[in-house]
Amino acid sequence: MKEYLDIVDDRGNPTGQIVERKEAHTKGILHRTSHVWLVRYKENLEILVQKRSKNKDSFPDCFDISTAGHIPAGCDYIESAIREAKEELNIDLDANHFIYCGQRRKEWKGYFHHQPFWDKQISNVYAYFYDQEVFDFQKEEIQDVLWMDFNQCFDGVKNQSFKNCISLEELEMIQSTILK
Repeated sequence: MKEYLDIVDDRGNPTGQIVERKEAHTKGILHRTSHVWLVRYKENLEILVQKRSKNKDSFPDCFDISTAGHIPAGCDYIESAIREAKEELNIDLDANHFIYCGQRRKEWKGYFHHQPFWDKQISNVYAYFYDQEVFDFQKEEIQDVLWMDFNQCFDGVKNQSFKNCISLEELEMIQSTILK
């Protein structure tokens, strides 16, 4: 089944045109994603990271954001974030509890499965307070999930002391929004 995405301008606003996901990644067409960092307070701020499946075509076996995904054509950031959280972690999130942390533009050009891949996306980054220990995550996509001390995660990403594909810029957004 083909997946279609809205083509967006430099601010992440749909232009009225759509593109198939594969074509967007072949030609480097700007599209949207939604990134949600689940956070909680225990003794300190903790952040949920997922370990990507060994079978993923991009960044296999790496720690990553709590939940994220492409935004299908005609959908908005929050609607997509709620859907992804349900698909990936089997949790229900309330649209009224998302904390907007900022917008990030990412561009990466390389190869996956010996095919050219040009990812050009704008992501809205959100924090969401959530306190759960056990997750029924999507085994095809995720190996494991782990609550990690925020500062430990931040330092680990900054120093590349654990295998990850986490954006330091997004952690800085969370830090400046939640820990101000």
